[in-house]
Amino acid sequence: MRFADPKSDIAFKKVFGNEHKTEILISFLNAVLDLQGERAIAELTILNPYQAPKISLLKETNLDVRATTNGGVTFIVEMQVEKQDYFAKRALYYTAKAYVSQIAKAEQYPKLNQVIFVGILDFSLFDAPDYLSRHLILNEKTLARDIKDFELNFIELPKFTLAESDLRTVIEKWVYFFK
Repeated sequence: MRFADPKSDIAFKKVFGNEHKTEILISFLNAVLDLQGERAIAELTILNPYQAPKISLLKETNLDVRATTNGGVTFIVEMQVEKQDYFAKRALYYTAKAYVSQIAKAEQYPKLNQVIFVGILDFSLFDAPDYLSRHLILNEKTLARDIKDFELNFIELPKFTLAESDLRTVIEKWVYFFK
């Protein structure tokens, strides 16, 4: 039996952007972000992936999947098959755009909520050997994470080398699914 490649744009959006099957996206995000117990995502709302610019001169973006929790945390999930050396900048742009679009002119900054980006890449982007990397804003001296509103996570599929018989965790099974 043959299945659709989950890395293809249409299949990816059908599986992870389905508003009637949010438990699939929830399982994936909880595994990637290691959210357990009270921290685990229980409910999500799939949002329109199109991010229109507020100013006509700015770039418009069409995300693969965009979702939010009841608490206001926004998740952006992107599948990228074709190698792009600048993908980290693109991820940061998508994250920043989702962040600034949360409030209008007269609204106050406390209404801004965390935006978490998850990119699944069919190429290697960073020099580190780990297939999963998390990028945060940290204080250079204390390494404290005082600013928590931006988080970028990357899964680099070529770095994942486990065989099916060696899979132990849910994240390993998800990454194997994409491989």
